[in-house]
Amino acid sequence: MGNTAGGTAGGSVAPGGVAETWAAFVFVGGRPCLDFAATVGRRGSLDLERLPDPESLVRWFSEAGLTAPATTMRVTDADLERARGLRESAYRLVRAEPEGRAPDPADVALVNGFAAAPDLVPRLTWTPPEGPAAATGWSGEDAVGAALSTVARDTVTLLGSPLLARVKECENPVCTLLFLDDSQARRRRWCSMERCGNLAKVAGYRSRSARRA
Repeated sequence: MGNTAGGTAGGSVAPGGVAETWAAFVFVGGRPCLDFAATVGRRGSLDLERLPDPESLVRWFSEAGLTAPATTMRVTDADLERARGLRESAYRLVRAEPEGRAPDPADVALVNGFAAAPDLVPRLTWTPPEGPAAATGWSGEDAVGAALSTVARDTVTLLGSPLLARVKECENPVCTLLFLDDSQARRRRWCSMERCGNLAKVAGYRSRSARRA
């Protein structure tokens, strides 16, 4: 669902070769909450904000598969700030144990507050002669709140499950994206082979070639 990597238009290429642009969302996390965290790129260096305005939040909901592409959703500046707050609290909670920190009670309360709201409801369409289709749209009285509740509930589910131990940060030092390692051997190192894995292979090949030369 959605883009896997952005182009360079409107962005840049940092040392390490990862092309970034604020306009391109990244869906490599394997969980909605991890993909939502990826709406900030290169944390700790550029802190690339991929949700600069309310319209971008609507677009993320659609590209993440939470809402249908044609869904009309009104998002205010206040909604955007709420979404960013949830994103950062969820990120800090996921990273707390690997970084050796105790979870901040304020982050726990904020995520629980979002999760307590009604989440998105799938809607099945049935159009003859095609017949039934998978959920092609989502509905809710408060569409923005419901979408954020869905992300928050995914965060709670992840934090309360053994899968949390499989969450890793990409080993490319300029990337910082989180992903769920679902590989059989649990040895995945990169957010994706298309983004950072191939870059590491190329860098390794060049380094070996230089040593041989």
